[in-house]
Amino acid sequence: MCQMSIVLEQDGKEELIQENATLLEVTKDGLMVSALFEEPRLIPKASVRAIDFLHGKVTVTKTKGTV
Repeated sequence: MCQMSIVLEQDGKEELIQENATLLEVTKDGLMVSALFEEPRLIPKASVRAIDFLHGKVTVTKTKGTV
């Protein structure tokens, strides 16, 4: 099974949002992240910046114009 870490990049810093994510869905409100045995988590007003398959990392950023 391939699980990814979801990292939020903001102001040049990275914050780990979710380890062992099994699903990332784009919704009208942002990104919905799911992991085994945990409730899905919404990252509001976010978009995917990069996916590093080699290191199992998805980097997301807040959509411009949001806080």
